[in-house]
Amino acid sequence: MFDIGFGELLLIAVVALVVLGPERLPKAARTLGTLMRRVRDGWDSVRAEVEREIEAEEMKRKLKEAQDYMRQAGQDMRQAGEDVGDRVRESVDSVRRAAEQAPEQRSAGPADEPSAGDPDEDIFDRDLFEDQGKPEEPAAQGRSSGTDTQPGSASGKTGNAAGGRADEH
Repeated sequence: MFDIGFGELLLIAVVALVVLGPERLPKAARTLGTLMRRVRDGWDSVRAEVEREIEAEEMKRKLKEAQDYMRQAGQDMRQAGEDVGDRVRESVDSVRRAAEQAPEQRSAGPADEPSAGDPDEDIFDRDLFEDQGKPEEPAAQGRSSGTDTQPGSASGKTGNAAGGRADEH
């Protein structure tokens, strides 16, 4: 705290002995020691309080940083959710547009042959509707996997497994 050497302390002790005398010197030394202890304790108390306040400020700063980080993470998550939602909406819209264009493509092509990749046209449903007025065929003459000749076609072209025309590749 103070930069006082041994020689300076010895000089102060000799001056105190001369000024106070041998009877009052021990009492003055005790009083001086008590005052020094109180000053030191007060100084330590102030230092501890300052350190506590610094730690409290640091904790508040860290808490604020954590809150900012969490707030930013929440905003990032919200933005990511919105981006995913936008992508899903775009995908749904493109599927709807494709579904809306599919009937237009079907009406532009031959009525007997469904277009390849048409989500609305189910080959099995078409076969069910065609068989409604016909008698049941024996099991030995069952259908093949879509390679039958198309009814009403004069050229005898056959359909492929995807339901499209055989000459389209």
